Amino acid sequence: MHDTRTRIALLPLDERPVNTQLPADVAAIAGFELVLPPTDALPRFREAGNPDRLADWLTAEVQKPNTAAAIVSIDTLVHGGLIPARISTETTASAISKLDRLRAIKDSNPNVALSAVSLITRASDSYSNVEEPEYWDQFGRELHHLGALTHRSWADSGVTPDPPELPETVRADFAARRLRNHLINLAALGLRWEGVIDYLAITADDTAPHSSGSAEQNWIRYWQLLRPSSGVAAYPGADETGAVLVARTIAAQRGISPTVRVVAADPTGLSLVPPYENEPLTTSIRRQIAASGAQPATDHADIVLVIHTPDPQRGDMFSHTTPATDRSAVAGTVTAVREALSAGSAVTIADVRYANGSDPALITALAAASLLEHLTAYSGWNTAGNALGSALAQAVAAAVADQTGTLNQAATHRALIRRLLDDHAYQSVLRARLAPTLFNSTIRPVAAAQARHAEPAIARLLQNELDTLGLPTPLVVERVGLPWNRSFEVEISLADGATHP
Repeated sequence: MHDTRTRIALLPLDERPVNTQLPADVAAIAGFELVLPPTDALPRFREAGNPDRLADWLTAEVQKPNTAAAIVSIDTLVHGGLIPARISTETTASAISKLDRLRAIKDSNPNVALSAVSLITRASDSYSNVEEPEYWDQFGRELHHLGALTHRSWADSGVTPDPPELPETVRADFAARRLRNHLINLAALGLRWEGVIDYLAITADDTAPHSSGSAEQNWIRYWQLLRPSSGVAAYPGADETGAVLVARTIAAQRGISPTVRVVAADPTGLSLVPPYENEPLTTSIRRQIAASGAQPATDHADIVLVIHTPDPQRGDMFSHTTPATDRSAVAGTVTAVREALSAGSAVTIADVRYANGSDPALITALAAASLLEHLTAYSGWNTAGNALGSALAQAVAAAVADQTGTLNQAATHRALIRRLLDDHAYQSVLRARLAPTLFNSTIRPVAAAQARHAEPAIARLLQNELDTLGLPTPLVVERVGLPWNRSFEVEISLADGATHP
């Protein structure tokens, strides 16, 4: 008999919608309730949240009778959020000591499943310090290059690196931050081995095949090999992990592991390493399926995951150049979707053609063929790992709920519409168009008043894009928020058009 508890407490990576709203959407699909910390205890962009208050909140939540599980972002528990984890000056000893709170949380209710995610800090290949230490605007690309050179040298002892010129203070600080992050990840691994954490994902945030993060991830995989089947996952990803762990929790609570069949019109595209990642897509797919609580299948499956494979030219919807459209790739994916739907399958699309947004031609073609409304889920935002994990999370929740008679069709539809609006209508259609007029053509946050002025304009345009897709939906765009007062991400609130003027 499956567990009937339906409450999940989430300590998210930060306050952005992908870390709060998306996991809540996944939970709602299966009739679960996701509870989040008080807003004023969470981080606000570069301003850290309050780790003590957050730990106290989580301790109280796990003791409530209907709480089935707790999901914890180690970066938030220790540093107060994603960006604070990158820029904090806290000592390693002080940071690691905060992990002891997990022992107390687990001891307070051992019957609550405790999952956690800890990130391998990125080293952005850019000169933007918007989300990094202040010196990144002068030395960011050199530091990324240093990580790649060091990784290559370490992997091949016959290679002597010729490092870029850097001030010793900058290099020392960079190294110290990476060491602190690595030791926190190892400490979290130790808690998993102790049984404090029931499942641990250690994911690489925005990386590359040769980089500091990839070298450190190799060490994590060493420990995985030393103690296999230890409930530890390591793969590229970050902001999707809250949703993935919610799906995994739902599957575990219901005692169901859905099967997933992967379909790609261009199977050779599965061997590509997507932008901002460090392993072939096919490897990431296998690891994300396992992380979501599902299992692969080659024949009949609960979920057909259609992959719109990466652009060999590595197109990016947040770049200054719009990627070229590959009509044959679009046609192949549309055919794969149509065939799977015709066979009666529950179809989910991971649109990883381009980084940072959908393939607009794919969405247009699916809408013209009246296929969009028949999808179980869709995702196509930021990195391939983000899109893949989000698509799987929605699909797994739906598959589990379908088998237990708890599927919330309205919540499933709402999640699909939200992703189409965010990943396609905003990220790939509107964002670049609006950047000069509403955001001064910068990735940096604008003044709060300017952001509030932009929000209703974006909401109106998103509604226009939703109307253009021609989907049969009762939902309308109620409101749009800009959580970090910048163009990169939006929060989309939906309402029932029948009751909302």
